[in-house]
Amino acid sequence: MIDIKEIESILPHRYPFLLIDRIVELEAGKFAKGIKNVTINEPFFQGHFPGHPIMPGVLLIEAMAQVGGVLAFKSASVANKVVYFMGIDKARFRKPVFPGDTVELHVNVLKCRGTIWIFKAEAFVAGNLVAEAELMATIMEK
Repeated sequence: MIDIKEIESILPHRYPFLLIDRIVELEAGKFAKGIKNVTINEPFFQGHFPGHPIMPGVLLIEAMAQVGGVLAFKSASVANKVVYFMGIDKARFRKPVFPGDTVELHVNVLKCRGTIWIFKAEAFVAGNLVAEAELMATIMEK
């Protein structure tokens, strides 16, 4: 398991944009599973939507991308580098995510060529698929 302290040592993101709480499974070069605990205290709920809070789909994509970033970083075993998000394909939002939900973020490596990574990412709440996408990232100098 990778806790929040180690995630912070890998990703440059910080509050309010660090969107994963821990990595519960990781097999280098293959897959990772992360967790995002969604609370009513998230700053985006003030405007999305008052009286009917729903986690924005773009932030689900970002959370999946952050799990992919940790996976790429741990797989490449690099130091003093950063993972950059490059692209999104086939994004779909299936169900809304509400305060109190625990989102499981599953990321699988589809391809890795040099510093370019392509992932299949899925987000689940209580075993139900809520979002999915193919994501592209690269590892570069800071």
